[in-house]
Formats: sequence, C-alpha cells, structure tokens
Amino acid sequence: MGKINAAITGVGGYVPEYVLTNEEISTMVDTSDEWIMTRIGIKERRILKGELGSSELGAKAVIELLEKTNTKPEEVDLLICSTVTPDMQFPATANIISDKVGIKNAFSFDVNAGCSGFLFGMATGAKYVQSGMYKKVVVVGADKMSSIVDYTDRSVSPIFGDGAGAFLLEPTSEDFGIIDEILHTDGAGRKHLHQKAGGSVKPASHETVEAREHYIYQEGRQVFKSAVVGMAGVSVEMMKKHGLTNESIDWLVPHQANLRIIDATANRMELPKEKVMINIQKFGNTTAGTLPLLIWEWENKLKKGDNLIFSTFGAGFTWGAIYVKWAYNG
Repeated sequence: MGKINAAITGVGGYVPEYVLTNEEISTMVDTSDEWIMTRIGIKERRILKGELGSSELGAKAVIELLEKTNTKPEEVDLLICSTVTPDMQFPATANIISDKVGIKNAFSFDVNAGCSGFLFGMATGAKYVQSGMYKKVVVVGADKMSSIVDYTDRSVSPIFGDGAGAFLLEPTSEDFGIIDEILHTDGAGRKHLHQKAGGSVKPASHETVEAREHYIYQEGRQVFKSAVVGMAGVSVEMMKKHGLTNESIDWLVPHQANLRIIDATANRMELPKEKVMINIQKFGNTTAGTLPLLIWEWENKLKKGDNLIFSTFGAGFTWGAIYVKWAYNG
C-alpha cells in the first residue's frame, strides 16, 4: 500500500426526543420566536431529559454507526470523543462511551476544543489512520449543552441543543478522504466565551453556584464578529490552497451556531444556498455534534468524489477548515 488516506466510511447520529420550541423558551425568558429566528435562525432544539450525560448521546450515535457499517465493537482501534460537557471531570467520556457500546480492544480519549472539537477530533483521528497504525478509528462529537445553559439568560438560552454524531475513519489508497486541514487557536479569545467556575482555578462552591457561574458566559457581539472572520477566512484559504472554486465545491459543512455566520461564510466562498448544509433551525447549536449531524442528515445526497469543506469556530478561540473528498455513494 502506497500513500494511505483516512476516508470517512460511515456516519451515525442521535438527537433526543424532547423538542424545546421557541414558544416554550419565551415562557422562561423575555424573548419570542420572531426575535430568535431573526437573530439566530433557530426554531427548535432537542433536549436530553433526566440524569443522563453526553455519553448517552454519543453511545447511541456510535451504536448506529457500527450497525450501519457492519463493524464489530472489538474491531475498533481508537475512539475519540469531542465534548465540552463530559459526564464527569474524569474518567473521559470517550472511555464511558466505549464501555457502553462494548469497545474493548481500543484506547480512547476526549478532545475539548469548544465547537471546533469534532473538527480537531477528525484531524487527530486521521493521523492515526494515515500513519498506518490503525484501521478503524471512531470520532464522536457529543454534547448535552442543556446542562450548562442558563435558561434565564436571553442571550444564551435560545442557542444550544443536545445531540451527537460519529464518523468511522478507515484507510484507503484511493484519492478520497481527509485531504487537508487548517486549524487555529487563539487563547486570548477565552475571555469572550467560557464557563467561569467548575475548573481548578475556581472550583465549585456555594458561592459559585449562587452566582450562576457554572453556565455558559458569552459576549455575543465579539464572538459573532470573530466567528464570521474566522470561519469565512479559513474556508476561503482552503479553497485557494487547493484550487477549488464555487463550482468544484459540492458542499459546505459549516458549524451551526448562527444562521448569519453560516450565510456570511457561504457568501465569502461565493457558494449558492443549495450547496450549504443547514439544520440549525431544528437542532440549534449542538457544539461538537453539529458537523457529524449535518452529514448524518445529508448522507443519502452525497456522492463518491464530492468535494466538502468542513468549517467551524468555537470557544478558545478555536477555528478551522478540513477539505474532504467523499469516499462513498450515500
């Protein structure tokens, strides 16, 4: 075998049954369906009820993935879980997912890169395949964002939902798979989007709980501006690097944080709307789950050889783009 590429050979996904509508949110905080749709583009989002964590979402996505690809759990070499809402501080949620689905012959670990987590997980998993070390790598994006959303905060409560998706990466000698990635971080951006308490700097206490510091803190205007610049810029950079045009790109797979950010990215790339995957209106921002959930919904429309640009922006700040040449007919 000559050069080894890491191909996406299957996708699984899961969203909870409970639908949280804009109308219900408007009973919790001063907002409305019109306000949310105009500024964010979200109509509803899914919520995982009960004492269940992100591993529950991730495990269901992985089980579907293994079934669809006829992969036995014991055949998996590595599982990477991207999440900002781990079941607990330790062990890793990836370990818990592996246990729940019966993956016994693999090692696993978590990646935390905010909303860019799945993109970073894809890039990491691909390296293990491209090196020739592993033949079956599962990358999961799973977040129970409802666990850290303050539903009395109008600026945050409409944005996030719960969900998970998973990819199987396998080696191929053909010119398909993860072709290239451009990834960035800027730690100075953390002040605009973070969780104030619960870490080693500010452990949980009565004071932090009473001050509501275990929820998402976001300075929306600054995050919006940075996301537009980051996502659009890195996507255009990837196009130029590989000589791609708006005609040769088949799909933009953008992080689902805000419809205006998605539109701005597509406009910079000069892509028509019919080439842009969007499901923010029904799932909201599922953080690490957004990218695989898009492919989960669009899988039957994808054709072998399609050119896809995955693009994202998240807390950290983190952002990036991955160029994928799709490996199978949906």
